[in-house]
Parts: sequence; C-alpha cells; structure tokens
Amino acid sequence: QVQVVESGGGSVQAGGPLRLSCAVSGYTLSNYALGWFRHAPGQERKFVAGITSFDSGTYYADAVKGRFTISRDNAQNTVYMQMNNLKPEDTAVYDCGTGSDSSDPRFYDYWGQGTQVTVSS
Repeated sequence: QVQVVESGGGSVQAGGPLRLSCAVSGYTLSNYALGWFRHAPGQERKFVAGITSFDSGTYYADAVKGRFTISRDNAQNTVYMQMNNLKPEDTAVYDCGTGSDSSDPRFYDYWGQGTQVTVSS
C-alpha cells in the first residue's frame, strides 16, 4: 500500500522560509513524477511545483518561480520543496502527489493528507 506523508508546514512571517517534505512508502519514487499542489478556502487545488520522473526536470507555477525549489532524494524516498520569501498569498494547505509528469492533479495517483502553511504579514 502506498503512503504519502507531508511535513514541514507551519506558521511563518512574510519573507521567511519553510521546507516541506513528502515521504513516500510502498512506491518506487524514482520512476514517477512528484508534484506539490495547494488549495485555500474557496479555491480549487492548484499546481505549485513538479519534478519529472525521467530526468528530474523541474517546473513551477508562475506565482512561485524564483522562490520555491522542488527536489527529490530517491535514497530517502522523499521529495522536498524549499519555499523562500513566502508571501501571505502562499497561505494554503499543501498536498504532495505522486504519478505522471503533469501539472494536472487528475494525473496523480497517490496523495498525502496535506500540511498547512500560514504566512502572516
């Protein structure tokens, strides 16, 4: 059974950093894409960052380019997202998904429960 567990969320002042982690078990991490998505009250799930399965190429939503960095550590079965210069509009529940090389959450097969990120001014 595949399990996905996110961690690293919390409360931070605007401009500060957080690093999110997504630990995957029961899954061959290196063979699948990984994506971070987020949603806030009144919003649908939106793509934030992704890393491809084949060459670890990275892709980012325009809103986070230059501030967020996604990476994977296959030995630890973990994907990370370093978030710098956080803004209040980054406040959301962040979800990690595993699956296909896509920014569409419908192409991801497994998800964690999410981790809350709250950015205050």
